[in-house]
Amino acid sequence: MAQHRPSAGTIDDDAVGHFARLAGQWWDPRGPWATLHRFNPVRLAYIRDQAAAHFSRDPARLDSLQGLRILDIGCGGGVLCEPLARLGAEVVGIDPVADSIAAAQHHAGAAGLAIDYRCTTAEDLADRGEVFDVVLAMEVVEHVADFNLFIAEAAALVKPGGLMVVATLNRTIKSFALAIVGAEYVLRWLPRGTHQWDKFVTPNELEMALAQSGARFLDETGVIYNPFADRWQLSADMDVNYMVAAEKAA
Repeated sequence: MAQHRPSAGTIDDDAVGHFARLAGQWWDPRGPWATLHRFNPVRLAYIRDQAAAHFSRDPARLDSLQGLRILDIGCGGGVLCEPLARLGAEVVGIDPVADSIAAAQHHAGAAGLAIDYRCTTAEDLADRGEVFDVVLAMEVVEHVADFNLFIAEAAALVKPGGLMVVATLNRTIKSFALAIVGAEYVLRWLPRGTHQWDKFVTPNELEMALAQSGARFLDETGVIYNPFADRWQLSADMDVNYMVAAEKAA
């Protein structure tokens, strides 16, 4: 039976329950997270390039993230953690779903990767005073119970002068049509119930929350699916999926 942590300040039990039911299928490329696997390269490249620019690294190097301590909040089965570790980062992945953490640990172990996976929350890490060079909240903020509290707790985990990268969905009519009706009900790219449109976050709301937490926008970009190239790519269109990078005040 799927297991997950009891509720915490930003944990949405309905969202956690949804992900817990699918925890055993994170690494099935044809399963419910197939779209995540196809989306992964564009977000990995964005994180690498933003971190390389911020910390004066060469993004072309295979060890471009060497020496950076990176936290992936809501890591699921470790789909993003593993390529970050291969780029040399010291990766900590956290998730409130115990079965997802177990899946991540098993897969990383089979791949020979040393990744620190923990079944815990951002609040718990902040309470312990842990800090990281880079904190990631990728496709997470639209699933939390208290958006502003989550951003504050996540930002508290970034070292002064460090980097925070967030990927989420904009709250627009277009996002309702494409990310919920299209992706969940028509194309079946995601399991039904993965998203709630009223919990999507506008770029302005995200910028304000980050500013209140001592972080300033460095970059923002949209992400779109290109049906002709059959891949996800960066775009100026931020109406649906988008990513931002922010710097914690030194």
